[in-house]
Amino acid sequence: MDICQQKTIMLTEEKDELYEHYKFTVDRGQELMRMDKYLLNLIQNTSRSKIQYAAKEGSILVNGNPEKQNYKVKPGDLITILMPNPPRDIEIIPENIPLEVVYEDEDLIIINKSAGLVVHPAFGNYTGTLVNALTYRFQGQCTKYGEPMRPLLVHRIDKNTSGIMVVAKNEEAQMKIAHAFFEHTIKRKYWALVWGDFEDNEGTIIAKVGRNLKDRLIMTTFPDDSEYGKHAVTHWKVIERFGYVTLIECELETGRTHQIRVHLKSIGHPLFNDEIYGGDQILKGTTFTKYKQFVNNCFELMPRQALHAKQLGLIHPSTEEPLFFDSELPSDFNAVLEKWRKYSQYKGDLLDSIS
Repeated sequence: MDICQQKTIMLTEEKDELYEHYKFTVDRGQELMRMDKYLLNLIQNTSRSKIQYAAKEGSILVNGNPEKQNYKVKPGDLITILMPNPPRDIEIIPENIPLEVVYEDEDLIIINKSAGLVVHPAFGNYTGTLVNALTYRFQGQCTKYGEPMRPLLVHRIDKNTSGIMVVAKNEEAQMKIAHAFFEHTIKRKYWALVWGDFEDNEGTIIAKVGRNLKDRLIMTTFPDDSEYGKHAVTHWKVIERFGYVTLIECELETGRTHQIRVHLKSIGHPLFNDEIYGGDQILKGTTFTKYKQFVNNCFELMPRQALHAKQLGLIHPSTEEPLFFDSELPSDFNAVLEKWRKYSQYKGDLLDSIS
């Protein structure tokens, strides 16, 4: 396989990702105007035809919904332009941000990402990201090919998901690892705390995943015969049962955006405290005030979705040796699990002491 084919594979793996390139709030005094004309006055180095094409492809959202080029903008409208590639005009500022490095050599670096850390600069997060931190770490270093070293992403983890991820340090390693992702030869296992109990101890979710047709900022599932979405497979198995919530392990066979979160919601088990997909509400349990307080205390302990990238296995892009990494659950995740263990053991009798 030549380099051009490998680059195509890498782009194919990432084409589900959409990045905010522009975001505008229409002024209160703005008169009604066609959206393509309005945006042409605001965006430099573009054309009306490019704006119209973006609208046709559903890449221009007004208040979260795709609109055509002839939409009449009105005061207060929030217009967002999404593209399948990161903005190229963002200067990556090196920042001394602490990172937990699990492994590093001349080809790749393995990071145990903390929750809350954005992976790549984008609208609203131009600084303070993993890429900014790695750019700082790589300052003054050259690749084994004599080029300035820079972080090269091959996959991503959501901002509020913690755990193991790999970043390439040269283009050859990036293409080889991206190809492994495309061929599904990289093994990834996540631990998730989800609402509800399961009848079985393990299972597989097969459902297409794609952008919600009404809100393209979130994902949803589609039937296998749908023209929308892309094939996605998640294998799950129960690790520990707590009655109203369950700790499970998820192994990804494919890697779609928000795949685990969307798949689990589709079978009635949203991630605990996942505000985007409905897990930040009390979905199982009693109506007692003490129980509600107990769950809210858990939400406060772990103010994010309960998802952790636990294990990563891959073949080294140069040595072809197998690599395997396993990360411990972070303290917030462990703290919530411990509270649920106590609750499931003592139920309401000792709720006062653990809430």
